[in-house]
This record gives sequence, structure tokens and C-alpha cells, in this order.
Amino acid sequence: MPDLVRPETGPEANHDPTEQSILTRMARFRKNPFNFAHEISLFVRGVGWRSYNDILGQPVFYPGYTANIKSATMSSPLLRRKVVELTERRLKIEEQENYLDESSPTYLQEREKRRHEITSQLIDITSNMVDAMICKMESKPYIRGAFYMTTQLLTRAYSAIHVSEAEVKRLREIAAQAAKKNQSIIFLPRHTSHIDYVTLHLICYRLGLTLPVVVAGDNLNFPLVGNFLQSCGAMWIRRSFNDDQLYGTVVQAYIDTLMQKGYNLECFIEGTRSRTGKLLGPRFGILSFLLDSVLSGRTDDAYICPVSLQYDKVIEVDSYVNELLGKPKQKENLADFLSSSSVLSLNLGRVDCRFHEPWSLKQFIQEQKQRQDQPGYEDLSSSAADSNSRIRLLRTLGYKVLSDINSASVIMPTALVGTVLLTLRGRGVGKSELIRRVDWLCARTRANGGKVADFHGMPTSYVVERALEVLGPKLVGTIDGLAEETFYAVDRFQLSFYRNMTIHLFISESLIAASIYTKVKQGGGSANQRMKETELIDKVSFLSQLFRGEFIFPAGQGLRHNLEAAMQSLVRDDVLSISGNGERWIGLSDKERKQGRENFDFYCFLIWPFVDAAWLGAVSLLVLVPPVGSTITWIDMTQAQNTAQLAGRTLYHQGDLSYFEAINKEALKNAYSRFQEEGIILLSKSKDSKTSTMVRLAPEWLPERDAATGDLTASGRLWDFIESIALHRREGKNRRDGAAVSTRVLSLAATLNKQIFLEAESPSSDDMQTTSRGQKRRSRL
Repeated sequence: MPDLVRPETGPEANHDPTEQSILTRMARFRKNPFNFAHEISLFVRGVGWRSYNDILGQPVFYPGYTANIKSATMSSPLLRRKVVELTERRLKIEEQENYLDESSPTYLQEREKRRHEITSQLIDITSNMVDAMICKMESKPYIRGAFYMTTQLLTRAYSAIHVSEAEVKRLREIAAQAAKKNQSIIFLPRHTSHIDYVTLHLICYRLGLTLPVVVAGDNLNFPLVGNFLQSCGAMWIRRSFNDDQLYGTVVQAYIDTLMQKGYNLECFIEGTRSRTGKLLGPRFGILSFLLDSVLSGRTDDAYICPVSLQYDKVIEVDSYVNELLGKPKQKENLADFLSSSSVLSLNLGRVDCRFHEPWSLKQFIQEQKQRQDQPGYEDLSSSAADSNSRIRLLRTLGYKVLSDINSASVIMPTALVGTVLLTLRGRGVGKSELIRRVDWLCARTRANGGKVADFHGMPTSYVVERALEVLGPKLVGTIDGLAEETFYAVDRFQLSFYRNMTIHLFISESLIAASIYTKVKQGGGSANQRMKETELIDKVSFLSQLFRGEFIFPAGQGLRHNLEAAMQSLVRDDVLSISGNGERWIGLSDKERKQGRENFDFYCFLIWPFVDAAWLGAVSLLVLVPPVGSTITWIDMTQAQNTAQLAGRTLYHQGDLSYFEAINKEALKNAYSRFQEEGIILLSKSKDSKTSTMVRLAPEWLPERDAATGDLTASGRLWDFIESIALHRREGKNRRDGAAVSTRVLSLAATLNKQIFLEAESPSSDDMQTTSRGQKRRSRL
């Protein structure tokens, strides 16, 4: 086992106590100047594995690498055909605009000359695109120095990178097979931090694998840092192609070239870093290019390797909170990069990297063809590029990768402690109780097929102490002068980032618990707090649809299968009981009642913040109702969501919203996406990125108004939808009187409604031109 990583112990792997994490070793070098100098000497001379010579995979970091890849890309038949197509298209336009006179005796010569000029211009443009895009892995001394430098920096933040010994062995075997067949390994990691790029490259370097070419947004291509990353393996692509057909073809040709030559790739399937701690939905842009390369036959096959990267603490989490609360995202630059790097002097715990078993992309396509049994799959390589069959294939691929990432993930100690602290009633928790609940959560995690970060047999008390140390007093506080050391959540919003790392394991159980809660909160005896199975299925189905874009649900055999499996798990754990000979009734077990509902509450507490967020999103739609006599119907989407956040802050401080994290921007965006899919709201988008997306309520969802006063009433289709969500919300003393809540919510909605439409009717001078263009475009819809 190489000494780059510290292998896991326990049932998943065999631990060799002689192995050390590279980060731990580097930390020791700084304490011992002689060893420090000796290590530098080894890197400079390229001794042993440091030379990066005997690698598994295709050769990289040699003079001429970039020229070879560029030449192969420019020679791509796909790219050549696109240049010819665009040339002919331009010639036709010029003919129509009389730039070329067909009656001229020299017409054919002029046309041929013009074709040559256009082709030359397109080739120059293409060459510049390729130069700006492709990675430039030219020098082994350079990558050796980069490896050493980044390791030294990372050591200041994280104590170690841990992997599974069994997974590393399996990955090396696959890499050897791929190298023989000249095939690529496509690493598809979750994206939590900018450190993700560094972590995976460090591991591949130390394992002697060909470093993957990383698909990265050109927003990171800022001076100095951009050149450094491009020389280490980054390929830059635009965040938006804006229907630039040539650019899209250049990207496809470059990816084809890499896959045809068997070079490894790395792509973050979520498209951006997760600001919430849980997996985001898949982005299909680059995934579509990878799929098309194999689907078209231009590449024979490639291995897909989903990767989970987990951190005890994420460097950027402070900035994530600011963004989720509505602060605009700052454009990346060197000053901010160096500023954020100052946290590298902190102890942020360790990193765990897990590799799912790689699988053949070609075999996946063949299996999907057999399962779907639809003729459209036979011609996916050509005319069906935009067909429903290809789209379904792409979506299935994306969600399979995300499911594999979740199944490979490990739960870190900080996630365990954060989850427990946010799923207990009361202001705080004693240390003994915290340890007991962490033990329970570890057992439930394993029972649900999850993995817990291994600590080589250390007791839970040690793991909890370590997590509390990493989280620090800014997140978890203590109260002095008590009979027992007691902890409480200081920053619940930020702590929710770590809780969200566990929720995918318990999402089905949480939906069941929230559905049962609609009866439990009514009070009364056990007979009054149970529900028929058919009713439970209806409520879980409603929540599943509501959160379809929020969570990555377990891959398997659909909702009913997952529901039944989760139900049986809750029954086995004595959380729920099932009664009835004919129609089944589901309710809390007697044991769970005697224990004070602590396990049932755990599942409810996991899902309640998201229920609150969905409810807030639905309530904010009341603000979009045009006032009586208003000619404005469309509202700027960003303005609508900012107003929703303002409503959320107000409702939270007035006691009508239990969870401050419910106002986060990502949750509201997901809610609005679901409302659009359900036809509750209509969106008007433009291909022009400078024109804002606009939103309005669908006519059939417009709420009713009082005939005399014109005020919104607590009735109608939209209000019924809001109430359907509200049924699953956590009960609070301010919300026991539903009428009082209705009055306050409607009053706040009316106030914000006046403000937002007043602003829409009186746009600022800077927005006049954009608004005018948007209104003209919408009038044509």
C-alpha cells in the first residue's frame, strides 16, 4: 500500500500501522530541518515515486504534449465538418445579402476565394479556442514541484487524506486494464470545495496514475493561478456557450481526442460547489459530451469512477453561508484566493476520499437500451441527438453517478456531531448524551448501508472530542458551571452544512416520519395518532414530489419499494408499529412513546427545515399576485427570490418560521423549480444573459381576493397547496392557532406585494432599457 494515504480499518479494509498519510509526513518535515531539506532533495532529483515516471496510463508531462494534443484536436473529423458547415452557411448569407454577385463572370473564383478566407478565419478562431482551453502538461520537474508545494500548503489545513486500501487496489487494477485497452478513467467527484481538485490529483500522483484532465470553469482562470492550474491539468471551458456551435464542437473534439487516446478526465457532475453540504442535482453539459463520445462510436469505451470527497471542515463554508443568505457571489481573483488561503494555518481535521467501483460506460448504454426497449435507442448516435430517449439515457446516467457517490460516501465525525446537535429537542445536550446519540447514529448509518469514517478502534468519546475541536467554539458552544459539560449549537445555519451530509441516508424514513407527524401533532391517544397505509403513501408521495429536486433519492425500484424498505426498518427499530388485519394502520410504537419519541423526532428534525423552506417558497408566491388594477404581471425572478428571503427573515423573527436556514437561496431556487414543473408559476427566459428571467403566477393558480376590500383571502388553489405543505411543519406555540398565522402571513404578503409591484412599475434608469426589452419579448410570447 503506498504511503500517500492512510488506509481505513475495520470491515472495509485492513489497516497497516506502518502506513502514513503524506500530509502527516510533510508536517513532520517542517519540524525537522534535516528531513525537510532531504525531502526537497528527493523531489528535485526525482527519486523513486517522486519521479512520476512509472505511471499507470498514458504518458503525460513531456515536452511536446500540448502540441500533440492540439494537433489531434484540430484534425478531428467532427471539427473539420463543423468548419465546412459554418463556412457554407456564411457563404449563403453573403449571397443573400448580395456580397457575392452570381451574375459576375468571376463569381466562381470570388466565391472560392471567399470560402478560403472564411475557412482560414474559422481555423484561426478554432486554434485560439483550443489554446485557451487545453491543459498543458509539459514538464515533470514542474509537476513534481507543484505536488510538493500543494502538499505543504494542504498540510497546514488538513492532517491527513484517508482512502480505503481495498478501493485503491481495485482502482489500480482497473487503471492497468484501461491502459492496456487505451481507455480513459473518468473520475466524477462530488464538489464541495476548491480543495477537491488538489486532493484527487495528490492521490493520483502518489498512486502513480495518469493525472486526470480537470474540466473547470474559466472563472478560475485568473492571473497566475490560472496558468498554474492549466499546467497541472485544468482545461478551461466557458460557463455558458451561448449557442456558439463552433465552441461546443471544439469542446467535443478535445474530449473525443482525450478519450480516444486513453487520457483520464475529471469532471464535477454537480457543475458547481455544493453550498449546502448535500449533493446537488446533476448538470448534464459535460456529461453529455462524454456520453456522446461513446454513443457515437468515436470512442470505443471509458470507465466511469464516481468519487466521494468528504472533509471534517470545509474551508469555504463561511462564504457559503453568506451566499445562501443572499450576498452576491464574488468573482474569483488572486487577492481573494490568497486571503482564503490564510485559513490554511488552521486545523480543519482530515479528508476522506472514497472511490466507487468503476464501471463501463459502453456497458451502461447497452443495459439501458435493453431495459428501455425503445427503437429510438438504436439510432442515438446520429439523428436522435435531441430525442427523448437520449435525454432519458443522459438523466439516468447522471442520477446513477450521484447515487454511486452517495453509496461510496463516509460520514465524518463533524457530520455526526452536527447532525445530533440539530436533531435534539432542548437548548443543549450533555456530553454523555451526545456520545450516546452519536453511537446510535453510527449504528443507524451502517444499518442503512452507509459508512462511518474509521478511527482505528478509538472510542466514540475520542471521535466526539475531535469533532468538537474541529468545529470550534464558533459553531458549538459550551456552558460553564453546570453539573455536566453541556454543548449547544451556536451557529445552526452553518452547522446545518454538516448535518446535510447525512440526510441522504435517511430521506425515506424522514418523509415517513413527517407524514406520521401530521397525526401525532394533533395529540390524543395512540389510536388518534396513527394513519391508514393508503393515506401515508399519499402524503409521502406528495413530499417526494415536492423534494424531487432537493434530494438524491435511493436508486432502486421506485418510491413504493423504497417506502416499504424504510417502513420495515422503522418497525424493526421499534420506532413505528403496524396494526390491522386487513387495511394496515401505521403509528408510533409503544416503546418509542415511552422513550419520548427521540428516534422519531430525529427523522422529523432532519426534514423539517426543508419543509419550512418549501412552505416559505409557496407563501412567497402570494407576493406575485398583481394588485387590483395593475398592468404589470411579470416580476424579475431575482427580485422575487430576494423578497422571499426578506419574508423568511421577517417570519422567522416573528416566530412563524422555525428554521432560519429555510431562507437559504438554494432551497428557494429548488422550490421555484418545482413550482415551475408543477405549472404553478411561468418563467420567461431570454438567450441574452443580460436580460433577467421573469416570473408570474399561472392564471389558474391566482389566489382569490375579498370582493369588498380587495385583500387576499385564505382560500383557493394556491392557499390549499400552502396548507398541504404546512401540515408537515413542526408545531410551535406561535402556530397552534392556524387563523392567527394565516392573518399574519397574508398581512406580510400584502405589504411585500405592494413594494415589489411598486418597484416593478418604477424601474431605475439603469434598468429601463433591459426592462423594455424584456417586456417586448414577453408581449410576443
